[in-house]
Amino acid sequence: MLDTTVTIQTQDMLDSLNTALESGDVEAAAALFATDSFWRDLVAVSWNLKTVEGPKGVADMLGAQLEHSRLGKFEIQSGEVPAEEGGVITAWVTFETKTGRGWGLMRIRDGRIWTLLTALQELKGFEERRGKRRPMGAEHGAQKNRSSWKERRLEEETDLGYGTQPYVVIVGGGQGGIALGARLRQLGVPAIVLDKHDRPGDQWRSRYKSLCLHDPIWYDHLPYIKFPDNWPVFTPKDKVGDWLEMYTKVMEINYWSRSEVTRASYDESIGKWTVEVNRDGEKVTLKPTQLVLATGMSGKPNMPKFPGMEGFKGTIQHSSQHKSPEGWAGKKVVVIGSNNSAHDICAALWEGDADVTMVQRSSTHIVRSDSLMEIGLGALYSEEAVANGVTTEKADMIFASLPYKIMHEFQIPLYDQMRERDADFYKGLEKAGFDLDWGDDGSGLFMKYLRRGSGYYIDVGASQLIIDGEVKLAKGQVDHFTEDAVVLADGTRLPADLVVFATGFGSMNGWAADLISQEVADKVGKVWGLGSDTTKDPGPWEGEQRNMWKPTQQENLWFHGGNLHQSRHYSLYLALQLKARMENLDTPVYGLQEVHHLS
Repeated sequence: MLDTTVTIQTQDMLDSLNTALESGDVEAAAALFATDSFWRDLVAVSWNLKTVEGPKGVADMLGAQLEHSRLGKFEIQSGEVPAEEGGVITAWVTFETKTGRGWGLMRIRDGRIWTLLTALQELKGFEERRGKRRPMGAEHGAQKNRSSWKERRLEEETDLGYGTQPYVVIVGGGQGGIALGARLRQLGVPAIVLDKHDRPGDQWRSRYKSLCLHDPIWYDHLPYIKFPDNWPVFTPKDKVGDWLEMYTKVMEINYWSRSEVTRASYDESIGKWTVEVNRDGEKVTLKPTQLVLATGMSGKPNMPKFPGMEGFKGTIQHSSQHKSPEGWAGKKVVVIGSNNSAHDICAALWEGDADVTMVQRSSTHIVRSDSLMEIGLGALYSEEAVANGVTTEKADMIFASLPYKIMHEFQIPLYDQMRERDADFYKGLEKAGFDLDWGDDGSGLFMKYLRRGSGYYIDVGASQLIIDGEVKLAKGQVDHFTEDAVVLADGTRLPADLVVFATGFGSMNGWAADLISQEVADKVGKVWGLGSDTTKDPGPWEGEQRNMWKPTQQENLWFHGGNLHQSRHYSLYLALQLKARMENLDTPVYGLQEVHHLS
């Protein structure tokens, strides 16, 4: 089909949508959507992260939000041409609302809208000062007693939190807190990022020696400043730490290191938080309006308790406490778990001449790094994708435009390809006794991550050690400890000088319980997961990540985090929600997250 015909069809659809929206005809707008359609809205219409399904869902959201949002002015994005493949027309679009501007991606199938992504990009009157709006910096001309940039910056750093209160306090200064801090800075929202470590980036520097990003560089950029072209594909942890420290300084983020929150409470009568902070030995009380927990998607470390642990004469660590293989040469080490951290730590200990045994408690999904890069990520996040005009921003939007409800349908064929391509590799693992899985429905790594945040390993070499027997493999549940061994439920005895629990992390609302109260943690409920009713992701279906980057049942409490990709992409939508509230814009939330699970 000719591009001109595809463009005409797309324009006709947008014209019909605009006409319906301008006239307030919710039913006419909903009738443009297919029976099995999905509209994913990121803040633009819903002031939420919300996916609605089918004409009925579209009508419900528009019925609640259209009069307020005044959504309309849908256009084909300038410079973009709609394309058709396999009977599906894909078109980049822009739109406006009463308060903002956005862009998105629309797919048309059989003459109806199949998927629509609408993502708010800026608030009218509060646009970021970038591009043509960038500040001048130098103030030309003569002026007596003027302050330099350095003096003004020092004055701000000295005053914020003492004389002037921040509008937002972000607890956690890893990539999530830093990305959000940068977004808020550009939007003119006074914010402080709190972190217990000595320097930005220490969250990475303090982890085990061999840690590196398993995701490729094109997937991992931070907002505003991309990694340079000569940056390694897989970044070592200390290099990540240095980048985060540099970024924090260059982006002028108000970052308090050596600062731990000891207590936080919310006063509903005035709509403000009281956040008590130990800042390098000094007690400081902050009074922000908004509190963001950016303490890591994985939350608090899961540290199991077993009989006999108190009498064990060796060393017991959680994977988050494990630093390096140094000092364990010639020693017997048992690593309990079989996901990313477990494999990384086992490989590093083997390289350090330790006698290593991995205990696999349940099946694990494994995908080879090169196969994941080529088949799973290559179309969106690779040098080839960049050469084809798929920028990081476009890649993020394409990925976001696939509704979670049907994303597994797109993932299953990719992982089928990987299984076929690496068949000999998987046979080797199975022969070694390793229990493999591909997710409950064969959809692989990304869906496992989105649903439960665990249960997988991106192989960068440890699997071959298991295949070759260099890292020993034991299977089963831990029953108890003796003075010098871990004993499994079947009686297997594993002598150990060091035991590392690579047993993952709990829900982020565990931090809410510690810092605020158990009542607030229960009020918010479980954080992360889609409600897919698969392993470790109980239903009912949510359609979006539980409680992430959006309003929660606790007023003015937000959760932010995830991998570098999510920290980059979703920090924008969270920042826009916070800015809108600071400016007292009307932000009626559609479909506020319900609570079905407490943790």
